[in-house]
Amino acid sequence: MNDLEASRRVILSGKGLTKYFGGLAALLNVDFELYEGEILGLIGPNGAGKTTLFHLVAGAYKPTRGRIEFRGEDITGLRPDVVCKKGIARTFQITRPFLEMTTLENVMVGSYFGSFARAPLRECQAKSEEILSLVGLQDRRDVPASQLTLVERKMLEFARALATQPSVLLLDEVIAGLNPTEILQVTELIKRIRQEGMTIFMIEHVMKAVMDVSDRVIVLHHGQKIADGDPEVVVANPEVIEAYLGGTMHAQAT
Repeated sequence: MNDLEASRRVILSGKGLTKYFGGLAALLNVDFELYEGEILGLIGPNGAGKTTLFHLVAGAYKPTRGRIEFRGEDITGLRPDVVCKKGIARTFQITRPFLEMTTLENVMVGSYFGSFARAPLRECQAKSEEILSLVGLQDRRDVPASQLTLVERKMLEFARALATQPSVLLLDEVIAGLNPTEILQVTELIKRIRQEGMTIFMIEHVMKAVMDVSDRVIVLHHGQKIADGDPEVVVANPEVIEAYLGGTMHAQAT
């Protein structure tokens, strides 16, 4: 047990999570614990089951078996809107804004519908404008989402999720497709959000970014967890290196 595990309580956990699609096990008996205030990285080759795990947590899929707890409450199989209102928000690898709505309007939708207690629209707008400033989109507030660049759409995904006022944020490859400058921008935002009290569970293939921001890393391979621990220890694990096709991952991380 590291210092983080000893000093903080578990906010989100999964026990024995298994998901079958027909006869194929996308996840098989996966356990995880997310500690309040940490950044937990989730890595693994394509098809390892990472996004399936996020779908289970967020309520998009129901597990074939297993249990998910949030703040000690069983949330297994709850609808996505209920999970969101309880305090778990997510982003998507492929951004999904309302294209004909402005950037501000997109964030206001998250603010208005994302929590059990709906605030007046004036309050939602004020909060949404604060969040747009946080993610660097304040100058794009009145621009239709269809006109945003890739990195701006990813920032909008952040903003919409944050507008629901979550305790836990699930980030699904928010760095994918970005250039080095943009990657730095996003990783600095992740660090800042964590400093303000957010707990973050993130899927990422860019190993340098994972190593830079994560307190701990979980590795999935063929639907099973093969490693869990400090990033430096995990990337040196022979089984993890083999899962990432030899030394490629280790070279990227260093």
